[in-house]
Amino acid sequence: MNAQPFKHAKKEMEKLLYTDLLPLNKDGYDITEDFLVRVVESLIDFLKKSNDRSNKVLDFYQPNQLREFLDLEIPDDPQPLDQLLVDCRETLRYQVKTAHPHYFNQLSCGLDVVSLAGEWLTAAANTNMFTYEIAPVFILMEQITLKKMREIIGFPNGDSILAPGGAISNLYAMLVARHKMFPNYKQQGLKTLPQLVMYTSEHSHYSIKGAGMVSGLGTDNVVEVPCDDRGKMIPAELEKRVREAKAKGQRPFFVNCTAGTTVLGAFDPINPLADICEKYDMWLHVDAAWGGGCLLSQKYKSRLAGIERSQSVTWNPHKLMGSLLQCSTVHFKEDGLLISCNMLCADYLFQQDKHYDVTYDTGDKVIQCGRHNDIFKLWLMWRSKGMKGYEKHIDHLFDMAHYMVQKINERGNRFYMVLEEPECVNVSFWYVPPSLRKMPHNREREIKLGQITAILKGKMMDSGSLMIGYQPLGNTPNFFRAIISNPGVTKEDIDFMLDELERLGQNL
Repeated sequence: MNAQPFKHAKKEMEKLLYTDLLPLNKDGYDITEDFLVRVVESLIDFLKKSNDRSNKVLDFYQPNQLREFLDLEIPDDPQPLDQLLVDCRETLRYQVKTAHPHYFNQLSCGLDVVSLAGEWLTAAANTNMFTYEIAPVFILMEQITLKKMREIIGFPNGDSILAPGGAISNLYAMLVARHKMFPNYKQQGLKTLPQLVMYTSEHSHYSIKGAGMVSGLGTDNVVEVPCDDRGKMIPAELEKRVREAKAKGQRPFFVNCTAGTTVLGAFDPINPLADICEKYDMWLHVDAAWGGGCLLSQKYKSRLAGIERSQSVTWNPHKLMGSLLQCSTVHFKEDGLLISCNMLCADYLFQQDKHYDVTYDTGDKVIQCGRHNDIFKLWLMWRSKGMKGYEKHIDHLFDMAHYMVQKINERGNRFYMVLEEPECVNVSFWYVPPSLRKMPHNREREIKLGQITAILKGKMMDSGSLMIGYQPLGNTPNFFRAIISNPGVTKEDIDFMLDELERLGQNL
């Protein structure tokens, strides 16, 4: 980093405290500048190491080991600025490098530098997002960017909001759907409702059950619909269960259609589900938290064919689009529902006689009060790529996933695909050690492979060279799920991943 020489030597930093910084020290600009530049140097060093393939993804320690050599206690006395700089460096030293090209562990991988710059600016601005009064530029950015996303979805009008994660976005969709169908509930509560029933696929995200739990419906009234062998909800099974509920006097009202399941990356068939929702007067929500980024690609947007027929959509830019965490959006076809559902008219925040157009205030649209600024990092990143750059971004991720499937198949009996030809960039597979390669693939072998998967993950983390997630799914024992959502991943990184799995697992 080509910074100007520091105005204060390291020994001086050992004597300086937070009281020497702005704003407590009105003459503390130089000290503040030195301190922040040194913090930024640590951040940039971490960024460099995260993108250096010769570095490990992590140095793993058990929790009790970390506690032994990290001082995490809150002291009575102020610590010098030099110690705070050490704290910053040590924190990053033991943090998993999620930007590393050999990190395939979560749906959110990689680190977009422009989005990072946006997050730094966001932190410096340090404002809430509930009124135009205190966040004028960010409110306008949010309005324009979310309108663009609705246009891409196929909602010509409507409304949207940024929420703290896809689980809360899905909750907002369910709450708004209930409000639309039963507006008296807002004042009168559960006593005004029939027995409501929600539907979602057996492979959907657990947040749909969570929405039933926290909203008072109860998880027993969130019905899981069977999926086919590719992980997609079966429309006929949905209709069967809707009819069963109606025969009991219950009210089916909400169907969650997953566009990109968490494990297999499956896309439920939107059009057949929309037909059923129209037939039985149910709200169709599309949880495209994972798969929504496909809408930016001409080649892959057909995976969400019919999404414009839904009433609401969750779409997380912090996943396929690569925005920094957190960045989740929820979109509604009908305008006015968000505010009608959630507004409480707190007159100490949302005065109606302000000297600007108060329809720009967003705080009464949500059940939160404080709302983090998640728009600037997304807006800046999208500006950097444009629509054309984002299409290349999405297409590259799919190209790498296809390459991985090809290379697994080329390695013959050393790997076994759980799902051939995945629809998204989730690649689900088992590593097969030499001891199991001649064994017929049956239930007994799958159980053994599931046990091997957990052991191999431990060896992987201990070596620090690679991170891939694993999980069971229904009756299928543990298997690896590699996620290709880091745009920096190359074919060489895929080859390394498979080679490293073989190296670590050869003696199992």
